[in-house]
Amino acid sequence: MATRDEAGFEAFVAARSDDLLRFAVLLTRDRGHAEDLLQTALVKAYRRWNRIAADDPYPYVRRVMVTSAASWRRLRTTQEIVSLPAHDPPGPDANEGFGDREQMADALATLPPRMRAVLVLRYAEDLSEAATAEALGCSVSTVKSQTARGLARLRAHLGAAVTPQPTALLEER
Repeated sequence: MATRDEAGFEAFVAARSDDLLRFAVLLTRDRGHAEDLLQTALVKAYRRWNRIAADDPYPYVRRVMVTSAASWRRLRTTQEIVSLPAHDPPGPDANEGFGDREQMADALATLPPRMRAVLVLRYAEDLSEAATAEALGCSVSTVKSQTARGLARLRAHLGAAVTPQPTALLEER
């Protein structure tokens, strides 16, 4: 049996865990679930570390997170509703258009997991259509259609006057 490169795995976790946790929060909309999702993905990556360490393991772990999040949602028998503390409405000098992270995250939570994953990978992770398709194991045309449908649903959810800016998720509070 081959020995694992534990130092390499630990270095990967130290270097990328913050990015992966942010990605998981965007997928799940709940920090507790996001931490569970990240741990699940890291356990799966550790089991295959010798195979994935030669290449960049980040896309592999990200894909495990997407598929795990989707399967968790399918397996849930009762609907969990994450309740966030109420926040003050934006004042008159609030950013025109759409710039509120909370509103965008709430709107993203209304999308199906695969569509949400496409938008998060395209806009929050800044991947190309081809890289998103590779990360999700689908075609580029699927990424394009899911992006268009997802943005249309966000517009419908937020109101026609609002133009969704998925990059609002990247802004610091």
